[in-house]
Amino acid sequence: MIAVAGGKGGSGKTTTTLGLARALSRRGAPVVAADADWDLPNLARLASATADGGEPAARAPTVVDAVRPAGELRPDRRGPTVLSAPDRPGDLDAGRVLGALAEAAPDDSPTLLDCPAGASPDAAAPLRVADRCLLATPLRRAALRDAAKTAALARRLDCPPVGVVAVRAESVPDGVGDLLGCPVLGRVPPADPEPLAAPSVRSAHDDLASRIVDEYGADRWRVA
Repeated sequence: MIAVAGGKGGSGKTTTTLGLARALSRRGAPVVAADADWDLPNLARLASATADGGEPAARAPTVVDAVRPAGELRPDRRGPTVLSAPDRPGDLDAGRVLGALAEAAPDDSPTLLDCPAGASPDAAAPLRVADRCLLATPLRRAALRDAAKTAALARRLDCPPVGVVAVRAESVPDGVGDLLGCPVLGRVPPADPEPLAAPSVRSAHDDLASRIVDEYGADRWRVA
């Protein structure tokens, strides 16, 4: 389980989560992508808005749906299994629900969590559950500063970064990996207004998936 984390909102976490999930799926992996940002959920909405022929545009099940009743989750191989935030989070314990998801997902299925921004208790919940995190950040000074704080929090919670991806970046200057204490696994070029539809962004996510598998999942996931 990898938590896609970053600093403030708008840092590219949701787009990276979905783009990476689709790239891993293209490699043959049974991928789960879950929205862990219950206050500002938009993963399922983005997945529906950008669905292609391999993904149904029907309403996504929630994370709670996926772990109730108890049992093994069976991800779809035709595209990522996208799980939305609960309709009424209320007093639900996010850590407990995400922990149940970790138990339900097959060990050899990549599971990606789209994390809340910042370093609040809500942002900490998925980091406590995930094995590693992937930092997604623009290369602006403030964004990098926030990403460094997120990386420090993740390490304290025993969820060290597997690497960082620079989003909406034409190039990556030297020193970014040193600043965040992890390797730069790739960059995603700017592409508006629909980045996930751009061939350059798709290619960047494919390259990121390859690096993630090499760094983390080669012995864990069923990928080509």
